Amino acid sequence: MLVKIYPENPNPREIAKVVKALQDGELIVYPTDTVYAIGCDALNVRAVERICRMKGVNPQKSNLSIICSDLSNLSEYAKVNNATFKLMKKNLPGPFTFILPTSSELPKIYKNRKEVGIRVPDNNIVRTLVAELGNPLLTMSVHDEDDELIEYSTDPELIHEKYANQVSIVIDGGMGGIEPSTVVDCTDDEFEVVRQGKGELNT
Repeated sequence: MLVKIYPENPNPREIAKVVKALQDGELIVYPTDTVYAIGCDALNVRAVERICRMKGVNPQKSNLSIICSDLSNLSEYAKVNNATFKLMKKNLPGPFTFILPTSSELPKIYKNRKEVGIRVPDNNIVRTLVAELGNPLLTMSVHDEDDELIEYSTDPELIHEKYANQVSIVIDGGMGGIEPSTVVDCTDDEFEVVRQGKGELNT
C-alpha cells in the first residue's frame, strides 16, 4: 500500500494506519532526512528478524540502527555520557547516526553487538510515527551499498513497485535523497566520524 503523507503536516489518520501496521509487526518504508529507509518496531524481535533476513543482514555481525523521536528516552536504549549527549543535542535532529553502547532495554538480538546506532532524523513524518508508536524504529536504507540502481530508491512510487510484496506500507513523503547519514562512533572518549555523509558534525 502506498500512503501519501505530507512532512509539514502529517495527517493523524494516515499516521495511525502506519502505526497500526508497525504494532502488528509489519515492515514499512518511510522517508528520512537522508534516504528512504525500511523499518519496523525495533522492539518487535520477529519483525527485526524478518527485516534482517530480507536485507541479508546478520544481526549478530552487523551494526543495527534505531530511530528515536527525540533524545528524551535515549538512556533506555543506549549508554550515553554527558559529553556525547551534548554532542548529539547540538546535531540532532539531523542527518547523523551516533554509535553508542547498548543498554539493557533493547532485545537480545541487539545486545550481541554491544553497540547500536541512534538516529533522530530531521523529518517530521518519521519522528511523528515513532512518537505515536512509543517505540523506536529499526532502520535500514532501502538501497544496498553496492546497488547501482539508485534512481528507484529516491522515488516512492518506484520503491513501492520494488517492495510491494515485502512491506505492508510505503510512505510517499516526496522525493528522497541519495546521500546517507554521517556516522559518528561515540563508543570511546574520542568521537570519530567513521563515514562522512550528508551531515557536517558540529562539535
